[in-house]
Amino acid sequence: MPGWKDTYERLCELDKGSSLEPMSLLELATSAYLIGNERESLDALVRAHQGFVRGRDLHRGAAIAAQIASWLMSKGDAAQAAGWMARAARLIEECGEEGVERGYLLIPKARQALANGQMAEAEAHFADAVRIGERFGDADLINLARQGRGRALVELGEVPRGVALLDETMVAVTAGEVSTISAGIIYCSVLSACADMFDVGRAREWTNALTRWCEAEPDMVPYRGECLVHRAEIISLQGVWPDALHEALLACERLSEPPGQPAFAAAVYQVGELHRLRGDLEKAETAYRRAGEAGRSPYPGLALLRLAQGRRDDAAGAICRVLQEARHRRARSKLLSAAVEILLACGDVAAARQAADELEGLAATIATPFLQATAAQARGAVLLAEGDPSAALSACRTAWTLWRDLDVRYEAARAQVLIAEACRRLDDRDSAEMELDAACRTFQQLGAKLDLARLQPPGASSGRSAAGLTARELQVIRLVATGRTNRGIADELGLSEKTVARHIANIFNKVGVSSRAAATAYAFEHRLIEPST
Repeated sequence: MPGWKDTYERLCELDKGSSLEPMSLLELATSAYLIGNERESLDALVRAHQGFVRGRDLHRGAAIAAQIASWLMSKGDAAQAAGWMARAARLIEECGEEGVERGYLLIPKARQALANGQMAEAEAHFADAVRIGERFGDADLINLARQGRGRALVELGEVPRGVALLDETMVAVTAGEVSTISAGIIYCSVLSACADMFDVGRAREWTNALTRWCEAEPDMVPYRGECLVHRAEIISLQGVWPDALHEALLACERLSEPPGQPAFAAAVYQVGELHRLRGDLEKAETAYRRAGEAGRSPYPGLALLRLAQGRRDDAAGAICRVLQEARHRRARSKLLSAAVEILLACGDVAAARQAADELEGLAATIATPFLQATAAQARGAVLLAEGDPSAALSACRTAWTLWRDLDVRYEAARAQVLIAEACRRLDDRDSAEMELDAACRTFQQLGAKLDLARLQPPGASSGRSAAGLTARELQVIRLVATGRTNRGIADELGLSEKTVARHIANIFNKVGVSSRAAATAYAFEHRLIEPST
């Protein structure tokens, strides 16, 4: 079976000799779209529409006009989309008889209603489109409309009904019941819905399923637009930050032409997030500014960057101002989580409590594990600041369990830092030490330089990478080098002798030595300790 690229090249060659027939132009439009040549796909689609209209096949002409309207709407070209919708409506009236094209015209109408916040109207349009698709046996229309209806229902608060429709359409995609183009559109829309609901597990599961499906489609560029950005977010949450950055930069490249695509700003913002997490603050600043210039608010990322730079007042002022303006629950949830962190750093515990309480309310409404974990972690941080380590420990352990089950490693490690602090305040030093060591290992594996720096003792950064020693292990090996006994080290660091012995065993294993003398030599050789010590 020839690949989509071969089909595209063959039809392009034929088109040079003489203009293709409308059906062949549709095939050209499909192959061009699937290999990533979207503008050429649109040109071929317009020509196919014109050919059908000239041939008085008004049903097909109207259906294609409606599809062009949907495509233009997704690119943010509202005026052009409106023009094609008007043309489709006129052709439908000229047809004089009911056809599937009326259902396709309802799709851009419903999407327009969604964009305007008219959820009930959007849901009604999508439902009508499903009924028309079922009447004429058009699987593409049925499933495009069904996933749209699912998204509208989610926005209306009928989350279980909406999610059931989204899952049903993805079953149709992976079972090969819809066209390849419709499959990509549906997947990207479902992925966007999962992002809005913070449903990381569902997004990851359907992404894996679609990846397997894509392997059978030669030459296809399966991910585009906002879908590329959501994929980068999913990979970032899994902790594979170099791969996530690659995906985000690829999204920026693909979305830069033609200029003005709405998803470009989101892609640049995601680049900023990944640079900030990795501690590349100058690159993060540049990316956030580019996102702002492209029309996407640079918050909460820019506020968290200011916090990392030590500009606490700037961070607090920005996050509080943006919170007053945010209305959409996804954006507001992210802002509230950042606000708790920033306000606690500024010592405004009362304001942080207010933000955490609102976040818990949103988590109760949306009821996805990701948002529940976010809310539990915020609550735990506030409880620590309020002087209630027992309640904080319970909340943070809940957050950690949820993060672990979702395989969100970075946030799980941040929860462990809070758990360690709660245990320390409850005089459980061994547990505090184990939690902190585990967090350090995760931060090191991820490359979370800022988080590591916050946990390391002064002077530890120069030797931090040596053999993968944690911050506590660096403290222990320095004291070993001074000739301290296990008892002496335990007294110095406030640990039990058993914990010290465990650290020393770990150090011996990591640096490949079997005696305290050899460990001391290793510490001096690798500049983990100054000779004057």
